[in-house]
Amino acid sequence: MKNTIYRMLLVGTLLLSGAGMQAQEFGLQLYSLRNQFSQDVEGSLAQIRDWGVTYIEGGGTYGYTQEEFLELLGKYGLKTAGIGASYDELRDQPEAVAEKAKAFGASYVMCAWIPHKGDAFGLKETEEAIAVFNRAGKVMEAAGLTLAYHAHGYEFRSYGEVTLFDLMAQQAEHFAFEMDIYWVFHGGADPLELLNRYPDKWVLMHLKDMAQGVKGNDSGHEDVETNVVLGTGQIDVAALVRRGAELGIRYMFIEDESSRVLEQVPQSLTFLRGL
Repeated sequence: MKNTIYRMLLVGTLLLSGAGMQAQEFGLQLYSLRNQFSQDVEGSLAQIRDWGVTYIEGGGTYGYTQEEFLELLGKYGLKTAGIGASYDELRDQPEAVAEKAKAFGASYVMCAWIPHKGDAFGLKETEEAIAVFNRAGKVMEAAGLTLAYHAHGYEFRSYGEVTLFDLMAQQAEHFAFEMDIYWVFHGGADPLELLNRYPDKWVLMHLKDMAQGVKGNDSGHEDVETNVVLGTGQIDVAALVRRGAELGIRYMFIEDESSRVLEQVPQSLTFLRGL
């Protein structure tokens, strides 16, 4: 039994026991290796495989045709659980986004930024985004996909007695959310409390930790070098992974944007696999 579990861990699956908890897939957001991809695409994919990771969140092809890149993913045993799409793409050509996601074999489409000028993000931008995501979400649903918005911090600004994010969550009829635990925490919200407040709204998770001593803000911007090995920063990653598992969040992607990504990702995987 121990050997069986160990083999499953090596391919990136963490078995969590307990009522309502199921197998989680620890994957990688490909943006983590953006600098490495610019130098060696195939070598980067091989590195992901060698880390024992199977599932990725991506969508780019890094200079290859889509067909060529999909062949490379297959060569290294990588599966695309979700792809990223820009706000403009979802607003202007959601059908093309859905077609691309299906070509990758993805189940999810993720958007990680709502355009706004400078620091001016408020009710107007929020209401426009809700409309865009609900319209695009209908297209994704028709294609058997789920659209998930990834908040970046500015959504947690107050609006009366609630936040702008609360407005989004309450009016999300055809889209869900991906929780980036770093950006939720950095933006001044409590990731665990948000999981509990909207338990049926979260379908994906980005795992990254924030260095000790860093003070967050709601700008949506921070030095990427504040990304540290999971479990060594300010965020209770273990509690969030466990609660996410209880809520049925299957795919949890490590996203490490720091220059130390090659050293930190294996350590983060060791932390996750030891939970």
